[in-house]
Amino acid sequence: MDYIKSMDRKQSYLKFLHLAQAVKDTQDFPVLDAVEERVLNIFAVAWHKGREITVLEAMKMLPDVSESTVFRRIKSLRQKGMVALSMDTKDRRTRYIRPTELANDYFGKLGNCMKKAQQV
Repeated sequence: MDYIKSMDRKQSYLKFLHLAQAVKDTQDFPVLDAVEERVLNIFAVAWHKGREITVLEAMKMLPDVSESTVFRRIKSLRQKGMVALSMDTKDRRTRYIRPTELANDYFGKLGNCMKKAQQV
């Protein structure tokens, strides 16, 4: 029985990967490299928890990636319309990274892929 459940989960995961790739291949969203996608996913988890992320915090969120690389990816995600920067009202030196409507649409479509992948 555990083997059958394991195979079902494997099939669901593979189906999800296929559906997610189809979303990524559309013209609806910009092409993201692996680091950009990873950065965006880490941000999404923090945003889901209600956390605000400063640029300085973001640069330290991937310990195995250099801070300068993360900063470049933040700039790239901003240029691609996936994140926006907003200034702190009390300290103008502090900038927060926020998801854009495009990023929220992207997460929503991937969420739909997860739901479809779990359906038999």
